[in-house]
Amino acid sequence: MGEKLICQNKKAFHNYFIEETYHAGISLLGSEVKSLREGKVNLGDSYGDIKRSEVFLVDAHISPYAQANRLNHDPLRKRRLLLHKKEIKRLIGKVEQRGYTLIPVKLYFVNGKVKVDLALAKGKKLFDKRETLKKKTMEREMERGRKGFDGDR
Repeated sequence: MGEKLICQNKKAFHNYFIEETYHAGISLLGSEVKSLREGKVNLGDSYGDIKRSEVFLVDAHISPYAQANRLNHDPLRKRRLLLHKKEIKRLIGKVEQRGYTLIPVKLYFVNGKVKVDLALAKGKKLFDKRETLKKKTMEREMERGRKGFDGDR
């Protein structure tokens, strides 16, 4: 079966330097999975939090499932992430260092199971964001220039 992308956090690459990524399972309710199948999720302001050797996904908005009526879930509840103990210990050590945070980069299905890519990231300053934007526009301009001279017309 393969990998089916549900949602991607594009702002993460703009706002943070991504150092490492971890693939984690996520503990969900049935109505949340059905809502994810419809693509009703927003990772915009979400982050990973470590409490008592467990990792949680906080502020990820999964919209309520329309047909679940009174058995529906809270859209902003904390969701437990499933990682190996070694990975959690490594993350605890890194997050305690100044400036590191856990950011979800993408949410996807693998063989019917929901997975999340959790990135160990360091926040960018304003001038770093500007520099990244300049590089992207320069690369885009160079690519346009190359396509124009190749005789594609």
